Amino acid sequence: MKKVLITGGAGFIGSNYVRYMLEKYPDYHVVVLDKLTYAGNLANLADIEQNYGERYTFVKGDIADPVAVDKAMQDCQYVLNFAAESHVDRSIEQPGQFIMTDVYGTFVLLEAAKKYAVERFVQISTDEVYGHIPQGSSKEGDRLETRSPYSASKAGGELMAHAYYVTYGVPVLITRGSNNYGPYQYPEKLIPLFITNVIDNIQVPVYGDGQQIRDWIYVLDHCSGIDLVLHKGQLGEAYNVGGGNERTNLEITHKVLELTGKPLDLIKYVKDRPGHDRRYSLDTTKIRQLGWEPQFTFETAMRQTVEWFLKNEEWWRPLKSGEFQEYYQRQYVNR
Repeated sequence: MKKVLITGGAGFIGSNYVRYMLEKYPDYHVVVLDKLTYAGNLANLADIEQNYGERYTFVKGDIADPVAVDKAMQDCQYVLNFAAESHVDRSIEQPGQFIMTDVYGTFVLLEAAKKYAVERFVQISTDEVYGHIPQGSSKEGDRLETRSPYSASKAGGELMAHAYYVTYGVPVLITRGSNNYGPYQYPEKLIPLFITNVIDNIQVPVYGDGQQIRDWIYVLDHCSGIDLVLHKGQLGEAYNVGGGNERTNLEITHKVLELTGKPLDLIKYVKDRPGHDRRYSLDTTKIRQLGWEPQFTFETAMRQTVEWFLKNEEWWRPLKSGEFQEYYQRQYVNR
């Protein structure tokens, strides 16, 4: 039986990948290491505990803690690092936390991966490392032009991973995903924030003119891309995993309002984010050559996402209290 360590497995993309892997590979045992920060939620894994308990182990711990990492990684053949501080707005407020998790935490994982001679180590990164792309699409060999503390910390983590491949022979692979959406996404991100706001007839804060462009990928398509890179990717290489769905933030907002039957007057334009990248776009030729392609259309996946949040209020309502409310007031109400 393959033993797989998934860090950040209680988060949004990580928990979806844990579920994906356990469903697809009946001979895999998954160990989840998660610090359970505000965005890590054991409720994301409740069905996994119930359905795959004999092939699933949860370890509470920080990837920046060598003792916790050493314990979790023992006997693991594959490691996938989903653990990260991941919200640009929060990185502007507290960049140090992002450096600690996304750079130093990755270093700690790589040291353990070297020690235990793992077979494959996948570093989950982001299209934001390429920075603003006014024209064309980013290819894996393009220069990294980070423009926020978040993207800089993710670039730092993946550069460290590549250095460990070159210097120590750690079998590293890197994926750079575009903007994800889908079930279990913490409601600070644009799509779940807007869906849950409009359900309660609360205005949605659109930055600037709303014409910032992102490439959107449904989380299960992202999971299948990561999984293909894990099993078939060439060691030492990076792979873009993009959905090919470029939309402005305003288009996304209109789609949420359309699917929930809410009026346009719920849109509230607020002051733009400092250093806000105008456009991201990924060239996915390289991963498509491995045989990957998205399975979900944007229309279908957005409808499914809205329906999931409508049906799972008991999951997201508790998250939009306490710390979240303090952050929301700081970030949007007085903006």
